[in-house]
Amino acid sequence: MVHHSSFVDEEGVKKACGCPLLPLKSHIKGPAPVSDRTDIVDEAILFFRANVFSRNFDIQSPADKLLVYLTFYINVALKRLEGCRTLAEGTKAIINLGLEKVPVPGESGFPFPGLFADHQSQKEAELFRNYLQQIREETSGRLLSVAYRPNGTPNKWWLAFAKRKFMNIIAL
Repeated sequence: MVHHSSFVDEEGVKKACGCPLLPLKSHIKGPAPVSDRTDIVDEAILFFRANVFSRNFDIQSPADKLLVYLTFYINVALKRLEGCRTLAEGTKAIINLGLEKVPVPGESGFPFPGLFADHQSQKEAELFRNYLQQIREETSGRLLSVAYRPNGTPNKWWLAFAKRKFMNIIAL
């Protein structure tokens, strides 16, 4: 069973490429509004271990598109953390992942062509790229806190999911 986002009716939320720019509990600078309640990153991490087994994902709201993207990103991040034996090594791997260029819909390398609308202008593309960069950084930081125990050792119950393919897409 696929878990869907609870952010179904987000009135007044700005959109880019057909995706809502949902608020985040974040201290990272970016275009996302700041919130102090549960956000899409919390949902993505909470639902990851159930949703990663899905080969199909029925999109019921625009926020589900973001949930799909974050589930894939978590899968990629776990793949990078797979060989890291300490929190310090994992942090370095995640920082390197964060330094990679973030493709947007319509560019080569974007993992879900057709899921998001192509950008209508360069300004919209940059807004969406900056939002994805911010949400990836926020997700990475929170993922480290669940993928590693407080003593810095890997949490095998999370890193075991690095072997899974989400929607039959191989994470590199």
